[in-house]
Amino acid sequence: MSDVPREIRALYSAETITVYQAYSSEIAGPAAAEGRFPDGYDRGRMTWIKPSFLWMMYRSSWGSAVGQERVLAIRIRREGFEWALAHSALSGYDGRVHASRDQWKREMRRSSVRVQWDPERDLDLRPMSVRALQVGLRGEAVDRYLDEWIVGIDDVTHLARTVHDLAREGAGEQAARLLPVERPYPLPGSLASRIGASRAAPRAEPRVGGEQTAARTGRRLGAEPG
Repeated sequence: MSDVPREIRALYSAETITVYQAYSSEIAGPAAAEGRFPDGYDRGRMTWIKPSFLWMMYRSSWGSAVGQERVLAIRIRREGFEWALAHSALSGYDGRVHASRDQWKREMRRSSVRVQWDPERDLDLRPMSVRALQVGLRGEAVDRYLDEWIVGIDDVTHLARTVHDLAREGAGEQAARLLPVERPYPLPGSLASRIGASRAAPRAEPRVGGEQTAARTGRRLGAEPG
């Protein structure tokens, strides 16, 4: 594991954590309307959930990538999220986490969850000096996600485009005030060790045009209730 901080920051309450995914309108429309993914959802593929709003913006090009035109904020049960981490395997070998490459390969073979650390992004979608988490689900984990963990789904495509427009116009502080309020997620020590997370990692705020923006307060997805 490198010395680059690895930290889960998320919008969460006592019961839920918000993760982000982007889909076509054919999937996202019914999901947002019904609060669950439609019956035709492909359970046979790995699906990736992202606690970082800005990383989702990077991955989906602010909701403009083909097949990712609608951005969803999905509230899932914290016990489900932590089950996923407890049953996960890192997507790459890490000598500080794994006793050997054979151990890592065994975990990869038996796990239905992948975790991966990628550079967090700022409002210009440039890489930052901290890593954000992605969680890949397949098999049993996808079934649990779809059938047990989801408690609500909101379409935040308009928010994504509003933030993007403000950032492009140079209104970085105004854009930052609209971002979801993402706080360090309180991981039990055993889970932090399993996924290679840093302990109390420092976090720089998003920057636009070389200037540090206001902290992520005031959002208007609204902080989750306690």
